[in-house]
Amino acid sequence: MSMFSTGILVLTSPLHTLPLRIAPVLSSAAQVVERTLYVHLHPDLNLGVSSQARPVYIPPVVDLSSLISRLYSNAADICGHLDVRVLLTNVRAQPTNVAGLGSNGGANPFPSPQSLSHSPEVVLTDYALQDPGQSTLVAQCLQRYTGHCYVCSPGLNSVLLHPRLQVLESSEGEESGGEVTKDTEEEKEKSRVQSEPIETYSDVVLGGTFDRLHIAHKTLLNASCLLANKRFLIGVSDKELLKNKVLKELIEPYPQRVQRLEEFLRDVKPSLQYEIVPLFDPFGPSITDPQLQCIVVSEETRRGGEAVNKRRLENGLPELVLYEIQLIKDAHHTEIEEEKISSSSLRSRLLGTLLSPPKPRSDVPLIPYVIGLTGGSGSGKSSIARRLETLGAARIDSDQLGHETYLPGAVAYQKVVQEFGTDILNEDKTINRRMLGRKVFGNPERLKALTDIVWPEIALLVKKRIQQAKEEGKRVCVVDAAVLLEAGWETLVHEVWVATIPEEEAVRRIVERDGVSEEDAVRRLQSQWSSAKQVQHANVVLCTLWEPHQTQKQVQKAWNLLQQRINQRLQEAGLSS
Repeated sequence: MSMFSTGILVLTSPLHTLPLRIAPVLSSAAQVVERTLYVHLHPDLNLGVSSQARPVYIPPVVDLSSLISRLYSNAADICGHLDVRVLLTNVRAQPTNVAGLGSNGGANPFPSPQSLSHSPEVVLTDYALQDPGQSTLVAQCLQRYTGHCYVCSPGLNSVLLHPRLQVLESSEGEESGGEVTKDTEEEKEKSRVQSEPIETYSDVVLGGTFDRLHIAHKTLLNASCLLANKRFLIGVSDKELLKNKVLKELIEPYPQRVQRLEEFLRDVKPSLQYEIVPLFDPFGPSITDPQLQCIVVSEETRRGGEAVNKRRLENGLPELVLYEIQLIKDAHHTEIEEEKISSSSLRSRLLGTLLSPPKPRSDVPLIPYVIGLTGGSGSGKSSIARRLETLGAARIDSDQLGHETYLPGAVAYQKVVQEFGTDILNEDKTINRRMLGRKVFGNPERLKALTDIVWPEIALLVKKRIQQAKEEGKRVCVVDAAVLLEAGWETLVHEVWVATIPEEEAVRRIVERDGVSEEDAVRRLQSQWSSAKQVQHANVVLCTLWEPHQTQKQVQKAWNLLQQRINQRLQEAGLSS
């Protein structure tokens, strides 16, 4: 079956049967769509009769909200690679005749087709054919219906997913012994309650980091859009609120997070007024905006919602209705990740992967492939370099090469003595690096004078070591260099890898390793490029925060992916891998 980049899935099954059908439908859809899957809900839509296949308003009811949560949860387990978006343009309470699903009160939710961020190339449906001979009619009807609702790519394809549903229905019948059981009074009452309308509000608020917009975010956002009928206010954490986040260096920039939010929300419910504001404290406008009526929270942020209400009362404002969404479990989480779907888990999965493509280096020979590994003091950079050496890389220690540049007879030796005086020499005429350090510490001009002498000489030694590795038949070189980026040595390497660690952990390691005070450790880190600045230049990021075997897993993953990239580069160059 052909694959399409973007598709739209029209769910037509009755609302009470959809929960059991979501998994097989999504599984089938994932075999057709590979990037973005929009989901359009129209329970009881009859695609077998052309005149009845028209968009109508679907009232927001309790089981519709539950269905959306279940749909996103199933999507996380079944098709996590897909960007799934549940559309709510046609979901709205009507002033008249809203008791039954499918009533439209005479209104059309799509006076003109809605534009989506990604134009659908294929439309899929769970509609079950009553007769195989209907397939052509249903496909045409589905295309017309979808064209009334959304702007789609020319020549929209249609795919009926009903065979999977027939298999599911057969298995359900076998499990029940082929008997249809009658609903108990309790089940009927539960069904009636679930079909009751959801209370909606004019102004709804939600806060979060919204890094790498994922299924749990979408569940919260869809629930908020379902509740709001006028304005939706979203606070996005920034600056101080990000300081304690795991792998904060990998959090997307604020403008990028906002852009993703805006695109998603415009697709989901374009009729709402959206306001996205930065959050520099846990409350933002939620405690000062008198128009707000409802705040959407998760199980773990409910206490935050209660704190908002406490502050609102102190400010003379009415409390907000707290609407709580259950957390979505992450079936694929590892031991260092959270059990729930979270941005921090997604960031941890980026470790060892290629975050940005390397710049072409036509002046650097393809083999050996050179990795420039850098990171702040205490980041575990050198331990990573040793692990890569164990896997087969030639390790080049730039710190050791730096020592060589200070030896008597080296080119840099005489220049350093002339610049900083003979009082930096020991009795044996070697340079006292501690004495030299005192002369440049805290003095940017003197430090630059030193690095202008030493760094070019180290770079020459690095080139010699790379050539030596080539002669030894090494496929990969790792240049272990704390000042790789500051010195401009990224021009010597194919890729930049950065080891990162939270500052408090780096301070602890430096104090324990070097026997210095915390103040001295902090000053040392402040004199270097920050992890965030280094990560901006990184092709690959690694973190040694966890147990050694977790670091080894990262390094092994990074190494395996690196081998694939090298093989691909060699094939493109017409060379044997």
